[in-house]
Amino acid sequence: MRRDETEPYITVPTFFKCPISLDVMKSPVSLCTGVTYDRASIQRWLDGGNNTCPATMQILRTKEFIPNLTLQRLIKSWSDSIGRYSTASPVTSLTIPTVEEVNKSLMKLTLEKDDETRLENLSRIVKDSDANREFLSARKDLITMLVDIISTRKKMKLVFLAVRILYNVTKRGSDGDLKRLSNLILSNGGDHCLTVILLAVQRGNLESKIESVRVLEIIASSLDTQSKVLIAERDEILTEMIKSISKESDPSLIEASLSFLITIAKPKRVRSKLIAAKTIAKIGEILVTEEMTSVAVSEKALKLLETLSSKREGRSEICGGRCVEGVVRKLLKVSMTATEHAVTILWCLCCVFREDERVVETVETVERSNGVSKLLVVIQSNCSPLVRQMAKDVIKVLKVKSSASGLVAYETRTTHIMPF
Repeated sequence: MRRDETEPYITVPTFFKCPISLDVMKSPVSLCTGVTYDRASIQRWLDGGNNTCPATMQILRTKEFIPNLTLQRLIKSWSDSIGRYSTASPVTSLTIPTVEEVNKSLMKLTLEKDDETRLENLSRIVKDSDANREFLSARKDLITMLVDIISTRKKMKLVFLAVRILYNVTKRGSDGDLKRLSNLILSNGGDHCLTVILLAVQRGNLESKIESVRVLEIIASSLDTQSKVLIAERDEILTEMIKSISKESDPSLIEASLSFLITIAKPKRVRSKLIAAKTIAKIGEILVTEEMTSVAVSEKALKLLETLSSKREGRSEICGGRCVEGVVRKLLKVSMTATEHAVTILWCLCCVFREDERVVETVETVERSNGVSKLLVVIQSNCSPLVRQMAKDVIKVLKVKSSASGLVAYETRTTHIMPF
């Protein structure tokens, strides 16, 4: 039986949902990593032989969990309030307008006099819950309308609001929806639209900056190689993104900017531009600044560094700065994903691409940073067999580092499909 289109959605606070099942938690419990799950879901995960935290992929020191009584009380209080609202009058903050009301709001967007109010209302709606976003993203004319607002750029506040709505309704869209958005942007004065979104990155508050960068990533993710190069050829965009990954920036903005750079970095020409723009030095600063690197930032910084290591000039930059020290620091300290990226980078430098004389410096840095001990642990970890073999290869190189000729003489038998 289909749900009535006028039936209101109930907004579920995100932190009430189990990260595994995505349902409201009935019995929330916290692991030693601090992440909370529903007891039944995490128990199934652990019973399946896993010894990592599903959200962070950190290896668990202990598989015991602690009931999160505070969160359980909050969920019960919220659940009781929902029960009261279901028998009383509707509450605006917990419901989405009917189809008729949304249609009226969308129609009024065409009236310049009330654009700002209507966009603010839609912004609150799409940000409220996944159900609301899905509800509005089904409106095929909404994305067209938002792109028109961005391209006409009546005033920056409208652009900020349009970008926010656009991000929220497309961030989980299908490939077809994302392709349609990219085509709309590029066909509707594409160069101008990108300029306006870049202005939103430069002039907006932190939230607007992040949303604008995410929209650029969504646009780039569904483009072909040639179109990615066209975006990267806009020096202002690359300059702003590289500026945003400074250690002085907010971690959320750094993460969004790194994601965008990873998305466009597949073409060789783009990688060369990123290396020439000293992106690797910025990544090195991030990796060695412990107090501001979240799990997501560390993973993405290492992923981008791994991609840039495919170019000879990139490897030379990595060997010459503080990147190697930062890479070794992240081994086994962040997550399984970060560890695998870190091992791959070291393997590329020491075993496969060892034509640069600076590789000797790399080997010395790995040893000085206690890298050998960490690599030995990696070999015994739950990393993929390929990554464990790469760790063994790096250790062999470290053992024969007495001379540059020793490095040249070492031949790895590891077969690895590079991610670039």
